[in-house]
Amino acid sequence: MEPLLEPGAKDNPASAVPWMFGGHVEPVRLPWTWALERLTQARNYWIATTRPDGRPHSRPVWGIWLRTACYFSTGSLAASNILTNPAITLHLESGNEVVILEGVAAMVNTSELLQEIVKLYNQKYHENIDPDQLPGPFYAVAPQTAFGWLVDPSGLDGGAIFHGTATRWRFQQGLFPTHEAEQ
Repeated sequence: MEPLLEPGAKDNPASAVPWMFGGHVEPVRLPWTWALERLTQARNYWIATTRPDGRPHSRPVWGIWLRTACYFSTGSLAASNILTNPAITLHLESGNEVVILEGVAAMVNTSELLQEIVKLYNQKYHENIDPDQLPGPFYAVAPQTAFGWLVDPSGLDGGAIFHGTATRWRFQQGLFPTHEAEQ
């Protein structure tokens, strides 16, 4: 499945050197197309939401990448968490080819978009969901900030691949406060 892109600023977010381990690493920045390929091809995504009392909640979900956002459905505790606090982190399963998105989850309620999402979802997961009788809502996560890096799974490189590829992409003014230690 090819990533579907709309023209605009989100197609090519600005990349920067992230603040890690008390300083800036000097990476060869990964292109956003690298992250898009992994987001499009991933079978499982992990989401992290926050309960109303501030405790974290994490779970795997199925989803699709379409144009500039990741779309997923869940009827779990995550759905009620999103209602009270839409801030979300979404990441792929791999710890060797890492892609992490930070953003805000929003319920999809546009019929045409839902039709498109469900069509791709059904193709990807060999499902037969009816977009007019969904078992639960779909949510969109358009990233505000994303991170990506590669890791040598053998560990024999001493972290050189990680240090050489750690990349941050910023899409717009983020929801999360910007502090030097978090960058």
